[in-house]
Amino acid sequence: MTSPLTTSVPDGRWTPRLWGTLLVLCAAMFLDALDVSMVGVALPSIGADLGLSTSTLQWIVSGYILGYGGLLLLGGRAADLLGRRQVFLVALGVFAVASLLGGLVDSGPLLIASRFIKGLSAAFTAPAGLSIITTTFAEGPLRNRALAIYTTCGATGYSMGLVFSGLLTEASWRYTMLLPAPVALIALIAGLKLLPRSEREQNTGGYDIPGAVLGTTSMLLLVFTVVQAPEAGWGSARTLLSFLAVIVLLAAFVAVERRSPSPLIRLGVLRSGPQVRAQLGALTFLGSYIGFQFLVTLYMQQLLGWSALHTALAFLPAGALVALSATKVGAVIDRFGTPRLIVVGFALMVVGYLLFLRIDLDPVYASVILPTMLLVGAAFALTFPSLNVQATNGVDEHEQGMVSGLLNTSVQVGGALFLAVVTAVLTANAPAEGASREAILDSYLPGLTVVTGIAVAGLLISLTGLRVRPRRKSVVVAGSTSQEEAERVPVRD
Repeated sequence: MTSPLTTSVPDGRWTPRLWGTLLVLCAAMFLDALDVSMVGVALPSIGADLGLSTSTLQWIVSGYILGYGGLLLLGGRAADLLGRRQVFLVALGVFAVASLLGGLVDSGPLLIASRFIKGLSAAFTAPAGLSIITTTFAEGPLRNRALAIYTTCGATGYSMGLVFSGLLTEASWRYTMLLPAPVALIALIAGLKLLPRSEREQNTGGYDIPGAVLGTTSMLLLVFTVVQAPEAGWGSARTLLSFLAVIVLLAAFVAVERRSPSPLIRLGVLRSGPQVRAQLGALTFLGSYIGFQFLVTLYMQQLLGWSALHTALAFLPAGALVALSATKVGAVIDRFGTPRLIVVGFALMVVGYLLFLRIDLDPVYASVILPTMLLVGAAFALTFPSLNVQATNGVDEHEQGMVSGLLNTSVQVGGALFLAVVTAVLTANAPAEGASREAILDSYLPGLTVVTGIAVAGLLISLTGLRVRPRRKSVVVAGSTSQEEAERVPVRD
């Protein structure tokens, strides 16, 4: 049902409770995104303190991604079936406890386990939070503004993760683990008071247990395989057999979903061109950025010898630009439409990556690095909110959680997949031990080229959405109640 919170005061301003609801959801989204990127700068300190090898350190990052990316489809459907408010609050509580444990443990396996549990809880808060917004704010300018603020908070989390990590690691790496705990606890307490109650979906077709098992298993195995591929070898029997198993599981999942009366994912949503472009856009956009962030961190710390704090401050302009745009992007989406903004955002990102290829052994920050950071920040500010608006517009209320889970799955799988690809390229071009600084710099360029190519692929995909069409058009609505027919309604581009 649509929450009564959608009402606003006569002059169009939102009520304090409406703002409070949005801030609770934004806090959870910020923390989810923050945890993806914040741990990176802290890894050397964690390894030194706990005596962990490089391969073990990888799992501190990968454990979170594995739990997050593997269970998002299940998390999205659980929000629809069990109640968005209930799922969100329970998962947020688990996230707070896991954050506290992560900052207190003294062994690598326990730290990795806490990261996996945090990723698992984020797999439920992210789609539940997004679907609360799309069912609380009416489709159109009101929802666009809310989604712009919400997703900009997520983008800020991605881009500011290194900044917070650099600042906190100067004191202790444990603070990077503990920081989310009090924030999540405050959001949980506020959410108990502010979040609107929603009706559970009237589920007459039973629960899609086979689909849930197959979907979750296939996503977990896909993320696991991609994360392990650089270490095991992309052409190794283990990796190839794992990918084959993923294909078999996904084929079985599709077959089950086509026949299920209450599917985990209604495959009809993928008949919509805007929906498919939003999913592929999320996959390539975040995939390219996570790979870029990884390479730039290595370049600054290992080659230039910058400290964690220095590296964090280098990323600050991108994060600040995203944060400052939060309340403005909704109006821009209303005026120009999501397809145009997604194209512009990808174009800015491609230009930013191309400019970064000018790096050398003694870069002038203002002329070499800063332009890229500003362009990437502008790309995030325009593209990330637009992808979320495009994915959720025209979707029936009872399927908002499902679509939200699908979009977040694209984000996480894209990050894991393309980070693994970039890592493999970097490893393949690694110079011999004792190589000159020039040789090390040259080894980064192929990875940066791959990152740029991923962004170009996203740009080409988004360009297919720019067709000459009337101001008001008909699109296939993802939330049609029939798998054979889709309701067509007029929406503005």
